[in-house]
Amino acid sequence: MSKNVKKEEKTEYTGKFLVLLPEGSQSANSISSVNELSGLNLKSSLDFENEYFTMKDLEATDGIILDKLGIAIVNENPKLSNSISTLSENQIIVERERVVHAISMLDDTSQRYVEGYRDAVNQFTEMLVGKNSDEQDYMPMEADVESVGSTWGLKATNVTPTTILTQNPYNGAGIKVAILDTGFDFNHPDFAGRPIIQQSFISGQATQDGHGHGTHCTGTACGPLSSPNASERYGIAYASHIYIGKVLANSGSGADGGILAGINWAIANGCAVVSMSLGAPTNNSGFSAVFETAAARALSLGTLIIAAAGNDSTRPGVIKPVSHPANCPSIMAVGAVDVNMNVASFSNGGQYLAYGAVDIAGPGVGVYSSTKLPTKYASWNGTSMATPHVAGIAALWAQASGLRGMNLWNKLLSTAKTLPLPRRDVGAGLVQAPTKRRSLVPFPFPKPILIDPNIPVKPNFPIDPIGPIER
Repeated sequence: MSKNVKKEEKTEYTGKFLVLLPEGSQSANSISSVNELSGLNLKSSLDFENEYFTMKDLEATDGIILDKLGIAIVNENPKLSNSISTLSENQIIVERERVVHAISMLDDTSQRYVEGYRDAVNQFTEMLVGKNSDEQDYMPMEADVESVGSTWGLKATNVTPTTILTQNPYNGAGIKVAILDTGFDFNHPDFAGRPIIQQSFISGQATQDGHGHGTHCTGTACGPLSSPNASERYGIAYASHIYIGKVLANSGSGADGGILAGINWAIANGCAVVSMSLGAPTNNSGFSAVFETAAARALSLGTLIIAAAGNDSTRPGVIKPVSHPANCPSIMAVGAVDVNMNVASFSNGGQYLAYGAVDIAGPGVGVYSSTKLPTKYASWNGTSMATPHVAGIAALWAQASGLRGMNLWNKLLSTAKTLPLPRRDVGAGLVQAPTKRRSLVPFPFPKPILIDPNIPVKPNFPIDPIGPIER
């Protein structure tokens, strides 16, 4: 979530329901049993190509079961109230579907515009840089005019090490990263020729980003190695495979069901990392059993879900609890720090001992990245900006170690940089990218010449014209 003017905290509901089915209820026989028990007409996401369905498909039936998660999205219908009650009476968990947001009104935004000389060389560079549309063999080509340096966040997390003794040879190649957000601006020049898989879970809206939030988060997690347009390198996993799931409308809002459908889609496509810079404030104790089960099942299938902790605090006076759904124990919650390694004033904290913890921290203040045209680039604040730092670095670790799911989670926490701050606010510390020590080659000094002391040596340099010095 990007930092925003604070709204009154209240839970918003859509009217739909989320039904958590018992483990193994995704089979055709189990679905028939649930339908018979409840009187519902539920379909499976497997009934749709690539497990993708629209809201129109959902409206044509009572509900759809997400095959990878064992969770049903059930429509609002007065006739279904008895069916919902029947499920609850049979110890099947039912929750009301919530509204979630990518906060859109940025009150501390600073825009960075491209220096004049970069505009002048832009067309020339584009002529020189080739394009590769083959997803399996995609490797980015370095631009002739590279970005100047890199963002403070990439330096602080060792994506671009600041010492000559260390290098980062990883780029996310072969790793699928899903960004579930407001979509992406597919016209952005920094991603020209980059293969991107896309799907919209918002009824009536294409995946094209009409907001800018999703493009900013995608830029941090998976942006390019270099760009003739940007003033700094801002992208982390620049060779990863990008999966864009539009689960938030152009207004910046969405619903639980669309997010769960996006998670199901990401798992079905083999994504190792899911980045979610979204959420809703929590007013009381407890977390969603539906999302917790979804995240736990995702981990077991090799998919790590990373989400923003939320921007509801006004430190030092008020520290709000971690937002939904990041407060689920099986979702990695990300807090934000600034360039001085202080907790961002807006970043939420872990207020409950048994759950709702901040697991790790990322750079979240003054984060420079891509955004929708014509602005092209912007520096934003928020745990939304910290989250894709962790997601991009998770892709680097997935490439470097081959780890997935809970093992990847543990690797991120065990390699984080400890900060002199409460674990409540930063968890294990600042996320760190995998690096290697450089192999230093000794300077090739010439071999020494062995001189026989009994043989006079004729000097090979001019003799001083004043003659030898008397001793």
